[in-house]
Amino acid sequence: MLALRRAVWPQREAINQLIRDDSDFVCDSVKTYLRDAYDHCIQIIDVIETYRELVSGLMDVYLSSVANRQNEVMKVLTITATIFIPLTFLAGIYGMNFDDMPELHEWWAYPVVLVLMGLISLGMLYYFRRKGWLGRADAGDKSADAD
Repeated sequence: MLALRRAVWPQREAINQLIRDDSDFVCDSVKTYLRDAYDHCIQIIDVIETYRELVSGLMDVYLSSVANRQNEVMKVLTITATIFIPLTFLAGIYGMNFDDMPELHEWWAYPVVLVLMGLISLGMLYYFRRKGWLGRADAGDKSADAD
């Protein structure tokens, strides 16, 4: 559209110059046709501007859809990272080889830590689903936006 506009715009100026100049090469009967050509040139420029606006609007719609898709991907990545951060913290604490952590010498400590990690993950998944960030929120749950 820009190339077409660049091609037509100088034509309008050239035709206008031919109409306004008093030249021996252009007689009055030809100026009538030049005025008609000038009107057609103006109409073409208007059509080109309309199409440029349409193309610009379509480009905005496309860029918005790409941005929305990217936001959805970023949301999933953020949720995944948010779920694994506390799990990594707990695994890091219990991965240290310290003897003076009292829960390390209990038989129930390992299963309790695994259950705690599972509960944290499930709690976060429930919270994200309730907020509508993961999947769809419950249809009857109107308080999801208020949280």
